[in-house]
Amino acid sequence: MNHKVTKVHPHDNVLVALSDLSVNEKVEYNGDEYTLIDRIPAKHKFVMNDMQPGDELLMYGVLVGKAQTFIPKGGRITTSNVKHAASGFEVGERKLEWPKPDVSKFANRTFTGFHRADGKVGTANYWLVIPLVFCENRNIEVLREALVNELGYGRNQNKKVEVSKLVDLYKEGKNIDEILSADTSVQTEEIKKQRVFPNVDGIKFLSHEGGCGGTRDDAQTLCGLLAGYITHSNVAGATVLSLGCQNAQVGILQEEIKKRDKNFSKPLYILEQQQIGRGSDLISKAIKQTFAGLVEANKIERKPAPLSKLCIGLECGGSDGFSGISANPAIGYTSDLLVALGGSVILSEFPELCGVEQNLSDRAVTKETAIRFGELMKSYNDKAKAVGSGFDMNPSPGNIKDGLITDAIKSAGAAKKGGTSPVTDVLDYPQMVTKPGLNLLCTPGNDVESTTAEVGSGANIVLFTTGLGTPTGNPIAPVIKLSTNTALYKKMPDIIDINTGTIIEGEETIEQAGERILEYVIKVASGETEVAAVRHKQNDFIPWKRGVSL
Repeated sequence: MNHKVTKVHPHDNVLVALSDLSVNEKVEYNGDEYTLIDRIPAKHKFVMNDMQPGDELLMYGVLVGKAQTFIPKGGRITTSNVKHAASGFEVGERKLEWPKPDVSKFANRTFTGFHRADGKVGTANYWLVIPLVFCENRNIEVLREALVNELGYGRNQNKKVEVSKLVDLYKEGKNIDEILSADTSVQTEEIKKQRVFPNVDGIKFLSHEGGCGGTRDDAQTLCGLLAGYITHSNVAGATVLSLGCQNAQVGILQEEIKKRDKNFSKPLYILEQQQIGRGSDLISKAIKQTFAGLVEANKIERKPAPLSKLCIGLECGGSDGFSGISANPAIGYTSDLLVALGGSVILSEFPELCGVEQNLSDRAVTKETAIRFGELMKSYNDKAKAVGSGFDMNPSPGNIKDGLITDAIKSAGAAKKGGTSPVTDVLDYPQMVTKPGLNLLCTPGNDVESTTAEVGSGANIVLFTTGLGTPTGNPIAPVIKLSTNTALYKKMPDIIDINTGTIIEGEETIEQAGERILEYVIKVASGETEVAAVRHKQNDFIPWKRGVSL
């Protein structure tokens, strides 16, 4: 890779700056020289030829925008001179040939996981405590306080925290400037009680703001998502608190569980407050039944399983101009490796597939699957437009600042996470993955809503790429964070697990990085490596209400 600029696809007419470039600086690519008209920050793009208003900009080999004003050769593309544009698509012939990677080095590999009665294998072993409606959130918190520390899943500190030092300074009469400039850092020592149940990784509490007050569809969808978590391979059983009168009825939850596992046999305790009466009685029963469930969950131990039992969610958040060049194609290669091994992967975030629909549609294994994908994309975009938005408004200020100036540029890079394998299924939220291979799942681009959905559909590990940095995690599935650039990896080492900036720097190829990522996935799946999001207890859980969320 050229150390200053690169061209992503042979058909592109823009070049990407790999480092900050100055005005009037001369750069060479493939024997051609370019004199830069503007300062080009790293991750941003400049045109290879004069562009007139209306001329098409191509990147990743697809249409990503149109010039709105004249852009001279060597000029930077910005939100002022380029507007979003994407090609249409139609259902055509199936294009299912793909460059299947050599998986010989992984063919006989295994991970050690938790085997479930339905044949799935978990990468972790959690107990869930879930409210069916937001009215039960306080009781959920009472259960958290009662259970977590006593059973050895909390972390207590034996020294005062920073806030205490601030209080001391205030009481001493220090003024605000003295307080703000004081050194209030503290050295903390974490004390962990020994786990009562060593084979149970934790108790997770899925508080939310749904279950009533919305539409009946909202309640059905929420119950489907919660059923996805209860039947998940990383979950041993669950305690569910219901008020009784809410839209999200116990019967709906039970129906959704049967849809996903008709022979469901995990411990499941459902308590309804309006039947039981006193809140104290509800809490007492919930604690006793949860304890009984944990005793059963602790009997399960890790055993070897083939890599085909992995289901990986593919996610990105805080994306930058390097996302589609380093981290995304790297996990795309990991995706191809796992598919070739018989595993499953999930590509979601439909607003970030705008402009690459034709490629994904052509890769669908059946015409019906391709049609379903097109219908979901159109329906979603139409709903967004109806409230004054649309997929073209997806890039965030951070995305734009770091080079993703149109949704099509962002989408073309985001789609690289899905690799090159055929699309075996298209799922509408919150459906469950039932087929090996690449699955497309309709979700928002919102990081947490999408990650929540992927796990609810069956992902037992999530690969999450970021160029700007984000702490996002999930209550029951390890979320592995991959930085697109080395600067971020060094800046936020506490939340980043893997650096793919090595690709930008020419230290390894996309294929080498993809294999390195799969090796790391195997260690995480086996419980040998704890990722940052798990270590920090980053238990992000936000159900999507099917309204407009980009």
